[in-house]
Amino acid sequence: MPVANLLGGEGAGFALAQARLGPGRIHHCMRTIGQCELALDLMCERVLERRVHNRYLSDYANIQDWIALSRIEIDQLRLLVLRAASVLDRDGNKAAKIDVSAIKVAAARLQSRVIDRAVQVFGAMGLTNDTPLAGFLVWARALRFVDGPDEVHLRMIARDEIARVRKTLGSRSLYFTLPQ
Repeated sequence: MPVANLLGGEGAGFALAQARLGPGRIHHCMRTIGQCELALDLMCERVLERRVHNRYLSDYANIQDWIALSRIEIDQLRLLVLRAASVLDRDGNKAAKIDVSAIKVAAARLQSRVIDRAVQVFGAMGLTNDTPLAGFLVWARALRFVDGPDEVHLRMIARDEIARVRKTLGSRSLYFTLPQ
């Protein structure tokens, strides 16, 4: 490759790639939220039209629970992503590292749960090309290792938590005693 085509300084490629990981992971999480929103909408449409034993699926408590849990969890992830994006914008990649790791793991797990619920509502149709759910299910599985496996991110988050508590260890009691 000609030197004129070099981006950045020689040997700086890894640092350049690392600088894009945080914003890239946020982008993946935003796409995941959008796919979960669509899956939830599809699930709601399906339960309003599908009848089992002369009752609409929307009348069943467990289906209502799936819909409610999906809404709650999507909104929780949205707030986590907004916080991570805010830290990234305000303080930079390094400061947002743990927040970005957290949303990466949370997004993959959320998508698996929401899409699984939607597929269950659709039955076999949810695994065909008649809906986008089968593709979303594959993406949900891929998210668990895209941009680093969940296990690596979980380890980083745990190490950060342990280090945070280690700094204050001894300066306060983690336990209290009940009055006699």
